[in-house]
Amino acid sequence: MSVRQEAESALVVPVPMAESVVGSWRTRLDPACRLGIPAHVTLVYPFVPPGQIDGALIDELDAVFSGVSGFDYELSGVRWFGADVVWAEPKPAEPFMQLIDLVLAEWPQFPPYEGEFDEVVPHLTIAQNCPRRDMEAAAEAVAAELPIPARADRVWLMAGSQEIDSWEVQAEFPLRS
Repeated sequence: MSVRQEAESALVVPVPMAESVVGSWRTRLDPACRLGIPAHVTLVYPFVPPGQIDGALIDELDAVFSGVSGFDYELSGVRWFGADVVWAEPKPAEPFMQLIDLVLAEWPQFPPYEGEFDEVVPHLTIAQNCPRRDMEAAAEAVAAELPIPARADRVWLMAGSQEIDSWEVQAEFPLRS
């Protein structure tokens, strides 16, 4: 996630199973970590402005996600977006894309990354926009620990700003067992 001035929200799948491998790297090399966002796969960012998060929105999101079954996946490889972002690849990616598509069907005015990219690629950011040698070290160290088995069993609606530790979970949506 990029850092912006105003308060924002995002829909993410938390990946606590990855923290022991990526946590120390993210703390140093991913600005989103310093904002309070744990290891995750982003579904939609930015999402609804935080001032518009209310009970009705939470109920709508709950209705969307309550019909989705949780799924197993693994972080299977380390990849790069250009020279700026190192990320871990979740496989299979299709269940994440299905979640994104469900959100887009209900909230087409909030495309992932404001529609900036032709293709949305599910990923867990490890490092971004920092010295190349640091990013290469992170990529090598994380790759040595892969694969990481994981389970997507919930979606979080998070909100915050560019302030350190400002991002917090606003609502949690369990996926079906």
